[in-house]
Amino acid sequence: MFPILIYSNLSLHKFTVTKTVLFAMVNCLIISSFFPNIDFDLMNKVNAQQGHQKNVPFIGVNMKGMFTSTIPKNLSSIPFPDNYYNDSFKLITSAGMNHIRYVLYWQAYEKNPLSFIKELQTVASLADKWGLHVIYDNHQFHTSSWLDPVRGDGFPPSLFNDKTSYPFGSGGSPGYPSAVKWWSKWWNHNLTDNRGIDGWALQIGFLKKIIETVENHRSTLGYEILNEPQIQSADEWEKIGKYNTFVANELRKITNKTLVFDMTIPVVFHDLKINMTSGNIAKLLPENKNNILFKISLYGIPSARSYAEQKINLLSGVANITGVPLYVGEWNDVSREEHISSIEGKTVKEINQEISDLNQTDANIMTKKLKEIGVWGWAFWNWSHIPDSSPDFNLITVTLNGDMATTKYFDILKHAVAST
Repeated sequence: MFPILIYSNLSLHKFTVTKTVLFAMVNCLIISSFFPNIDFDLMNKVNAQQGHQKNVPFIGVNMKGMFTSTIPKNLSSIPFPDNYYNDSFKLITSAGMNHIRYVLYWQAYEKNPLSFIKELQTVASLADKWGLHVIYDNHQFHTSSWLDPVRGDGFPPSLFNDKTSYPFGSGGSPGYPSAVKWWSKWWNHNLTDNRGIDGWALQIGFLKKIIETVENHRSTLGYEILNEPQIQSADEWEKIGKYNTFVANELRKITNKTLVFDMTIPVVFHDLKINMTSGNIAKLLPENKNNILFKISLYGIPSARSYAEQKINLLSGVANITGVPLYVGEWNDVSREEHISSIEGKTVKEINQEISDLNQTDANIMTKKLKEIGVWGWAFWNWSHIPDSSPDFNLITVTLNGDMATTKYFDILKHAVAST
């Protein structure tokens, strides 16, 4: 009999096996190294023989809350529905889904820490009740509302104390000079808040607050370190890897649950400035790869020769190289239009939210594709009490009276789940 540790695409398992079972498991690992997109079927059978639960396909939605998020001023009149979480979780599980990627913001915590933590406690307790598995996502979009007061969210304003380098409203998406300077300093571990405290240490402190709040709930699946960080140059791949290793080592002192590490943005091909190859992207993962995921976003159906197909091929390569399972933490269908960038004068493609629309055929294609390539799990974007300018970016609507109802996109997603 041999005591061994096996790392599956869920977590570490420690148990004792016979020589026969050990031989079968080794064969499974050898086979999976040549065919990395298999669904670990043989491994599941071995685990079942030893009395262990089979790997669970985690499928679900992204969800935004109230105090854990920040509400745009022009939408603040929309009430937060009574029983929002209980009713939402009931609907999500009724649609055959078992997973929530819970989107939260460091900026929101700094604004109201007590209400933030109380809401997290509610989420974790009700997720326990409904049998949902939650990844808590430290989200950022366009860096912060300090740089982009219209669409930005994430890092707190206290980290933008150099008003000369990062003027208010100067742009937080990739390519804007303020964002380039700020992210470069972040990767160089050279950013402090307005008290002179190290930014990395502050972020770890924030993440530890989340972990301390929800760690002991059975619904807690893991923690996402930082949503879609920005990369500006090829020399930053290894710097991002050092950052992720530093954060992972600190968090492993208090949790053994799954840690999630994100792809960088922008995702561009044939740009030597960034040199975005699967091998380079793999450098951003932490040194200790036990029980971690590589998260990507996929906005578009991966049809032949499409941008989405090129993107998923590139990013799947990272999973193949490293053996780290692939998690599609955000997906939807969008329409992109070419235009000339006001920053560098280049032709770029950006989402046109006004004409983006998900239909049943494409939803079925996407869910089947994700199953075929053997992703660890996926989460549809999005479930929020605040409406989005792109209708298919929300599965619910909320009236001014606080009444919540699902949209046609909920039915589309529900049917897609059932068809796979």
